[in-house]
Amino acid sequence: MGNSKSSALSKGILEDLKMNTKYTEAELSLWYQTFLKECPSGLITREQFEKIYSGFFPDANPKDYAQHVFRSFDTNSDGTLDFKEYIIALHLTSSGKTSRKLEWAFSLYDVDGNGTINKEEILEIVKSIFKMINEEELKTLPEDENTPEKRADKIWEYFGKKENDKLSEGEFIQGTLENKDILRLIQFEPQKIKGKLNRN
Repeated sequence: MGNSKSSALSKGILEDLKMNTKYTEAELSLWYQTFLKECPSGLITREQFEKIYSGFFPDANPKDYAQHVFRSFDTNSDGTLDFKEYIIALHLTSSGKTSRKLEWAFSLYDVDGNGTINKEEILEIVKSIFKMINEEELKTLPEDENTPEKRADKIWEYFGKKENDKLSEGEFIQGTLENKDILRLIQFEPQKIKGKLNRN
């Protein structure tokens, strides 16, 4: 990033983030100052990311999910996120456009990064989502999706896949756009995090 230690955000990055996220220049500048206080190197490690993410879910265990989110945004696989990667992660996970969000969701579910998703990968992510659902919310889930295994089965059936099939990115995005139930089942969007992100 070169200029990452400067206390001012470079114009190029600022313009890019304003164009690709819903955040204003003032919000981005403020977040950048906070980011540098937390991460003076200008980079955030997976451990730091997990800590920040955990702050959004004080009553749950988001560690596994945070690791998957981090992996999906660490585009150069260097074990850190720079400010731009971090803001795009926040934007996409909280309010991104559906098509971009689904591209990101595909990379989240493609745990081994091979360009396809299998049923085991769906189950791995769904298990990490379930660790963030509190007891009260769990009681309200429908019978056919109240365990990670049942939910993974339901998602896989919606895509019309057999046990050992694979799902391409195109199939994933198209299937999710055509079936709002899949969208609901693959994501975790508690109201609490939305409120916190809006207040920050």
